[in-house]
Amino acid sequence: MGLNHKMGYRGTVNTALSFGDRDDCVGWLVGEPGRGLAQMFHMMNEARVGVALGAIMLAYAGYQESLDYARTRVQGRHPGDKHPTAPQLALIQHADVRRMLLQQKAVAEGGLLLALDLALRIDRQRHDPDAAVRRHEALLLDFLTPIIKSWFSDRALEANHNAIQILGGYGYTRDYPVERIYRDNRLNPIHEGANAIQAIDLLGRKAGMADGAAFRAVIQEIQASLDAAAPHAELAAIRAETAAALDRLIGVTARLLASAPETGPTRMLANAAAYMDLAGLTVLGWVWLRQAQAALDDLPAAAPGRPRDFLLGKLHTARYVAAWELPRTAQHADLLGRLDDTLTTMCDIWF
Repeated sequence: MGLNHKMGYRGTVNTALSFGDRDDCVGWLVGEPGRGLAQMFHMMNEARVGVALGAIMLAYAGYQESLDYARTRVQGRHPGDKHPTAPQLALIQHADVRRMLLQQKAVAEGGLLLALDLALRIDRQRHDPDAAVRRHEALLLDFLTPIIKSWFSDRALEANHNAIQILGGYGYTRDYPVERIYRDNRLNPIHEGANAIQAIDLLGRKAGMADGAAFRAVIQEIQASLDAAAPHAELAAIRAETAAALDRLIGVTARLLASAPETGPTRMLANAAAYMDLAGLTVLGWVWLRQAQAALDDLPAAAPGRPRDFLLGKLHTARYVAAWELPRTAQHADLLGRLDDTLTTMCDIWF
């Protein structure tokens, strides 16, 4: 037994325990024999939403720190105005800094909506008096839990990477908290099920379970949001890209499941990470379509200043998701459609 010395998460003590070294260990069976893993997942699935929420909140913390720094730190001038007497600009005025801030905002605020949504669905799945509602929520949770745990925790770490980058050399020092936030967040793609396992679970089990019932439940929810946004011209870009991503996800899923018996699990699941990216990006589009519609609905009554600017920021972040994030689903869909064998045909000795 002893303490583990960790990269981050140092506020939580972590120990390695050893039982039975002297043949004095006694165990008691909890539950039915052979059902231990199933019993564990009653706890584990909800815990995975909690892990994802922690990752997302660390992304949010890094975003707030880097946003404040970008607003106050001056450096450089616009490319078209290099005269030495011209005043220097705050970092936030530089386009690439805005790109990194938008990525953080998209993941942190989009992930927060999804995490709160899934927390509500956990309550409904357990306590709603209507059995049909409980069943529907359970199916949604089956498919969306590995996505929020895996895809969003990976993107949250990328967000923390961008926070450090915005601070430059200071971001790598302990003068600012973003280096600690990154170290703390590095655990979340690992614990409560490493992200590669989540991707394998999503493609290998959840996509086809109950004859595709969980997948169809998610499609139904996303399609309802697409239908609700259809009358609003201001939402055309995010709606169109989300719809295109959903079409790709539906088509790829159908092809993969249909070809699974012939392809075999090894080659199919070798592409599970690409499937997770395709599904995760589609869900990102969905949550930002919902936020953009809510912002659009609230905009006419919003007071000038921060309330109105907050809503306009939501709409513009949805534009970023449509322009920069969702088009990447085409690459993932193409890779999955070909069931690329690069990973399975690489020989061990070639490494």
